Order: sequence, then C-alpha cells, then structure tokens
Amino acid sequence: MLLSLSRMPAELSSDSRRQLLNAVTDLFLLDADPSEVSRSHYGDIALNTLGHLDPEARKDYADSVAAVPSLPREVAVTLANDADSGVARLVLRLSPVLSDSDLAAIAVSQTQAHLAAIAERARLSETVTDILVERGDTTVLRTVSGNEGARFSEQGFDRLLERGGDDAAVSASLAGRSDLSPQRLQRVLRIVEQVSEHAQPGAHGLASEARRQRLEVRLLQADLRNGERTRDDVVAMLAEEDRAFHLAQVLAGLAGLSDDQTLRVLLQRDVSGVAVLARTLDLGEDAFAAILRLRSRRLFFKARDIDSDITAYRVLDLATAERAMRFVKLKAKVA
Repeated sequence: MLLSLSRMPAELSSDSRRQLLNAVTDLFLLDADPSEVSRSHYGDIALNTLGHLDPEARKDYADSVAAVPSLPREVAVTLANDADSGVARLVLRLSPVLSDSDLAAIAVSQTQAHLAAIAERARLSETVTDILVERGDTTVLRTVSGNEGARFSEQGFDRLLERGGDDAAVSASLAGRSDLSPQRLQRVLRIVEQVSEHAQPGAHGLASEARRQRLEVRLLQADLRNGERTRDDVVAMLAEEDRAFHLAQVLAGLAGLSDDQTLRVLLQRDVSGVAVLARTLDLGEDAFAAILRLRSRRLFFKARDIDSDITAYRVLDLATAERAMRFVKLKAKVA
C-alpha cells in the first residue's frame, strides 16, 4: 500500500495531499517498529507531499510527528530546515531522530528562531552549544544558558560569558545552574556581582537585588563582629537561600582565607575541606547540614550522603581540624 501511495499522481490538490498524508501517517504510526521498507516508502510520501502544503498544514503535520522516534530521518531534517520557523520549532525541540550533525548544520545555516528552538532541547552536546553561543542572539543565549541539559565546552563557556555575561538574564541563569564546576561557578558569580555596574535596560531588578545582597552581606559581617548574630544563624540563612558566593565571603572573613579559595573548598566534591573549615569555625550540626544541602543542590549529592557526612562531622575533633586548616593556609601562602 505504501509503495503505491508513494507514486501518487501529481494532479492531486493541496488539500487532497494533506488529507492523504494525514491518513497514511495514522497508519504508519500504528506500527511501533516499522520495517526499513515501510519507513522508506512513508518517507517518500511525506517528502513528496510537504512541498505542496501551505505553512499551516506543514506545521500541523510537523507538530503531530515531532516526537516520533520512527520518523524517517530525511523527513525530520526537512521539517527542521523549513524556512518557516513555526513549522520547524517543535521538531527542533523534540525530535529524537535528529543527530548532533543535523542540529549543528541547521544551527549554522538557519534563522535565530530556529536556533532558539534548538536551544530548548532537553539535551544539547558541546558541539551544538558551541554554535548556538557563537551565532545566537540574546534570546538564544538566555535560553541555552538556562537549559540544564546543555553542555558547554571550555571554549563555548568562555564565549558565552564573553557574549552574554553582562546580560542580567544570562548571568542569572548561569548562576542558578546546578551543574557548574566550582571554577565556572566562581567566574559566573563574579559577573553577577558586577552586573549592577553594567546593567542593560530591563536588568534593573537583578541589579537592585545584587546591590541589596552585597549590602546585606556587609551588614551580616558587621553583626558577626559585634556579636549581634551567631555564626550558625548567618551560615544557615545564606546556605538555605543557595547564596554560595555570599556564604563563601562570610566563611572566608571568619577563617582568614580568600573568597576564591573558600568558594573552591565549599563546592569541591570532597567534603573534607568544608568539614574542616566548619569545625574550625565551631559551626553546629544544623549549620553544617545547611551547607551540605547547598552542596547537594549544586553537586547532586544524595540525602544519604548528607546523613553520613553529618555523622563524620560529629566525630571530627577540633585539634585535627585546626592542624588541617594551618596546612591549608600555609599552602595558600606558598601558592
């Protein structure tokens, strides 16, 4: 049947072709695992029909097959390359058929609307994000920076910060990612701290919030010096609010370390450094647990890891922690 339909006469009207394609598609989708022959014949029908359909009809068809894993690759690529981004959008976002090579080729040649749709995919490789970051406009950069499924090469991440780092929405999205390494997070948080000085129109809310939080940290540090707040309260508050950079600033001031060094200790996967730091500052278990929960959100630790780390912290003696801290400070001076 599919073979005969793939040879349909050219005199069919556009509406007749649309109805025929919809009917054949319904039949094709009944088979969860079509043979290569069926897939090939169906692909021929779809490709022969699409060129005769208006944009609305192509969009309706594209939306109906966008997530179908058995869709012939040639059909998926044709839809994804449609000059009308409304037709291509859902296929670019959802199709499991498109390969990295397909997406990269589309990202190189198509419009910003196509790139924005690609940036919304659940998973994006470094190859694809490199192109999105290089070619994308503000919308694309904002979308891909907030996409937790997007992976960035070192070059791509550098380029993203270069092109979009001073955009409040991009920097805020990056700061909220849970997959950033301590080194990358450190760079992003510095930019977030500076964004108020270079705020673009529409970024005043974030700029104002950044200024407010900087002032709040200074006030918290003053309260600690004056004994008006406890270390545990301040640490727990900043940790529960997921303010890693500000927490590192407070801990650094208390411990006599640099902000950068403290942030690295706070967000490295090995918990021993932050446990030593917390013990030398005489933090209680509740404050230490809050720090562990922040780390869990950032580094994807499991709840049972937190429980075991708290148990280990409970038996960590102050003398051992102080010896380790002296070594850390000596190492920092040498470096």
